[in-house]
Amino acid sequence: MTKDLLNDLIQALTILPGVGKKSAQRMALYLLDKNKQGAKIMASTLLEAVEDISRCKRCRMLTSNDLCRVCSDLSRDDKSICIVESPSDVLAIESTGGYKGKYFVLLGRLSPIEGVGPEELGIDELLIIIESEGIEELILATSSTVEGDATGMYIKDHIPDIKVSRISYGIPIGGELEYVDSNTIAQAIQGRTEV
Repeated sequence: MTKDLLNDLIQALTILPGVGKKSAQRMALYLLDKNKQGAKIMASTLLEAVEDISRCKRCRMLTSNDLCRVCSDLSRDDKSICIVESPSDVLAIESTGGYKGKYFVLLGRLSPIEGVGPEELGIDELLIIIESEGIEELILATSSTVEGDATGMYIKDHIPDIKVSRISYGIPIGGELEYVDSNTIAQAIQGRTEV
């Protein structure tokens, strides 16, 4: 039996979120017919990224170094931490240019039904950072869902006596940061409220 590489490529592309079989076919045919050089660059970059990218030792963002770009930037406000659920939230906030502090990525939100508790979210690591770095403000930028709000309140209830604010609710209720436009995110950061 001969190997069907075209079909294998189409199947591989369907693992991407939002990419169905038809979209995967269009992508595969474009790469093979019109942009083989681009396909080679994409393949080598993807392989290198999969092998070399891991979590930042401080904030848990994805990076190819020990510390991510934000954590290693000495010009950032090192007394403020924005708590987010995922690396895509960091990218969304960074795209606005409206926040100059540092981050902590929870890699999820509290969900007893799915077995996600404080240990899985790295709350102990966060507490160590708060105490060892003399953090003065936490900005809760968890999603405005029941689980996101519960996660934010859990963090607020378990941290030392420092200022805790919540991003403004310009973000739609039930919305995910990665799908919100950059102006709305910037306004939400600027309009955060203390909790």
